[in-house]
Amino acid sequence: MAGHLFKVSSLATAVFATSGFYLYNRQMNLNDLSVIRFGRAATTTVLISFDYITAFKHVEYDTEEYWALKSKVHLRSAERLRDLCCANRGTFIKVGQHLGALDYLLPEEYTSTLKVLHSQAPQSSMEEIQQVIREDLGKELSELFVSFEVKPQGTASLAQVHKAVLHDGRTVAIKVQHPKVQGQSSRDMVIMEVMLKAVHWLFPNFSFMWLVEEAKKNLPLELDFLNEGHNAEKVANMLAHFYFLKVPLIYWDLSTKRILTMEFVDGGHINDRNYMKKHGINVNEISENLGKMYSEMIFVHGFVHCDPHPGNLLVRKCPRSKKTEIALLDHGLYQVLQPDFRLNYCQLWQALIKGDMSEVERYSLRLGAGDLYALFACVVTSRSWTAVNAGISSVPVTHSEVMCGHTHTYIDVEIQNNVAQYLPQISELLNRVPRQMLLLLKTNDLLRGIETTLQTRASSSYFINMSRCCLRAIARHNRSKDRSWRRHIQITLAESLDLWRLTMCAGEVTPAADADHLIKKSVKWLCQAISGGSSSVEARP
Repeated sequence: MAGHLFKVSSLATAVFATSGFYLYNRQMNLNDLSVIRFGRAATTTVLISFDYITAFKHVEYDTEEYWALKSKVHLRSAERLRDLCCANRGTFIKVGQHLGALDYLLPEEYTSTLKVLHSQAPQSSMEEIQQVIREDLGKELSELFVSFEVKPQGTASLAQVHKAVLHDGRTVAIKVQHPKVQGQSSRDMVIMEVMLKAVHWLFPNFSFMWLVEEAKKNLPLELDFLNEGHNAEKVANMLAHFYFLKVPLIYWDLSTKRILTMEFVDGGHINDRNYMKKHGINVNEISENLGKMYSEMIFVHGFVHCDPHPGNLLVRKCPRSKKTEIALLDHGLYQVLQPDFRLNYCQLWQALIKGDMSEVERYSLRLGAGDLYALFACVVTSRSWTAVNAGISSVPVTHSEVMCGHTHTYIDVEIQNNVAQYLPQISELLNRVPRQMLLLLKTNDLLRGIETTLQTRASSSYFINMSRCCLRAIARHNRSKDRSWRRHIQITLAESLDLWRLTMCAGEVTPAADADHLIKKSVKWLCQAISGGSSSVEARP
């Protein structure tokens, strides 16, 4: 205890002495936002650390009183962290939102408290928005738009979106970056890195440096709105066969690194059951299509939209066709999965669905989990070890879940009760696995939150669609490794047979034309090969 207190006091002294020297040396005004943010972050770090060190001084470990007190300390610390994010805004809110999405990886007190950051993003003034537009597009609002709504359609940690009408009558959404974010982001990353290293020094079991590493890698990409526009066009082309998917068109002549102008798309949030009921939208259809879309992105293409919170997924009836659509917004954060990683991830999910524990262990080891493979399986699926052992597709979620009062979502009892206890192991696991896995875990949690709200989580169609994509991805990989046209045909026919079996096991009336489509392609390849065109055999379906 004395050692910990000495560390905290030393840290506090160093923080304030460094701050004072920095201010004196640079002769900066106390109201300079960077300096204020640093002071707030340092103060919050010291208060949280001191609380964890001193709170359990007179409480026996692993008693009911201990765990009740620990929950209170978690909540106090989460509220301090939330207040810090709200005060420092920008990058801090972005990282706080990321933490709030990590259900099953952080104690519930943290995730439920930090989730509110999605609705507490900062808002830039109209003068600031006009200044950014003037600097980047070189014109006044009246020269670009017939009308421009002052009240934003939505605000986020890095930008806000306004509705406007162009002179040719097109209605657009214009996303404008908060003016100070670009300059502050690199300094904010340094502050967070210093604070996390200080916490790790105080608590060696706390090892969340992966969070800063990911933020440092992804934030520059998210701040480049031209990159976001290219991502939007890429995913629109990649998933063009999904009639239900709507990706807004990008207007490049009115877009820069800080401004993105796109087609305006309206609708209700994907977790708004009342909106769907009012507009005659089938909740199960939406959930199934969401699963199809993300299974295709993850397992088949390895290009994954990693921010599927409800504000970025809208549902609506298409004004022209009257068919139900899912509009996918905010394309700043994508994860590109390397082929070997993607294949191992496919095989892991196939094993998890079947309940094949030897294969679960095998592919968890390949993905870097080591001796923590059991914990890894629970984290990936958000299911208890009991459910994982039985095969997650055969054990209904509701058998082991309760309604959480803070988040109004279904939380597995076993996981929820043990997150705090296993936090050091979870922290170690997240430092072991490939960096690609981190955003996938966040994406998984956000998608499960939506499914839980819609009350469609773990439906059979979810696992069927996932299995279809895994089978297609594995077959594509096998074809790419073999140049023989005979092997290509064998692989494709085997793929068709597996898809047909999957359809029959699911008891579906129509197999979504998967098997029929692939058999036709096999025949086409066979004809090409017979006619001497074996060199032109495609390496993927």
